[in-house]
Amino acid sequence: MKKGINIWSFPGSLNVEKSIALAKEAGFDGIELALNETGELSLESKEAEINKYRQIAEETGTAITSLASGLYWTYSLTSGRSQTREKAKDIVKKQLEHAAILGVDTILVVPGAVGVDFIPDSEVVPYDQAYDHALEAIQLLSDEAKALKVSIGIENVWNKFLLSPLEMRDFIDKINSPYVGAYFDVGNVLYAGYPEHWISILNKRIKKVHFKDYRRNAGGLHGFVDLLAGDVNYPEVMKALQAIGYNDYVIAEMIPGYAHHGEQIIYNTSGAMDAILGREKSC
Repeated sequence: MKKGINIWSFPGSLNVEKSIALAKEAGFDGIELALNETGELSLESKEAEINKYRQIAEETGTAITSLASGLYWTYSLTSGRSQTREKAKDIVKKQLEHAAILGVDTILVVPGAVGVDFIPDSEVVPYDQAYDHALEAIQLLSDEAKALKVSIGIENVWNKFLLSPLEMRDFIDKINSPYVGAYFDVGNVLYAGYPEHWISILNKRIKKVHFKDYRRNAGGLHGFVDLLAGDVNYPEVMKALQAIGYNDYVIAEMIPGYAHHGEQIIYNTSGAMDAILGREKSC
């Protein structure tokens, strides 16, 4: 497996170019970039700008592992408002287009939400309606993914939706596209389950993997902690990933505001991932 890190893990003072350089210096094989609404690498970005990031990564010797986005918390594919759903679909299309230019094979998509506790006054959508809206949207977008040869990775998040690995598996199977799978986040399931069970059940449907850690007793967002400081049983996680033959990127995601920040967290995370992966220390 290859070792990556999400750009949200980096200090906010660093731009994309500096983050790529720091990822390389800290011993990561790759970095996951993120699509923003405005500014650097955003919905506004033109092909020349996007190509620039690809060139920087290639010159640095750092792969771009995938393309995430936090925009789906604002623009949900399951919203009760049709205008918001259409905006969300447009974001997925733009994300797929950017990913194709960057040369990456997977984007991270939050499939919507029934409700979100950590966002004040967030919309609550009846579960069955949310399911129908998400299924319709991802089925439609799977054609765009196929055309661009970039996979949509549906992430398991705290959205009160697709709450079990069986439900996630069946949702993906209903779409029935090789370009739609799971973007599995190890830490996100710990409050209510066991990541090794999800890995076994989702199996070859897993496109990419996020590594996070979580301390159950802390509860809420405060439970997210540095890698190897929480309750994720990483030996079992690794055993499960090896059992399904997963050999792609595992990507650390240290959530801004819930990790000890500054550049040192990048080096700490690299060392923790080396320990999890059984590698010699790389930095």
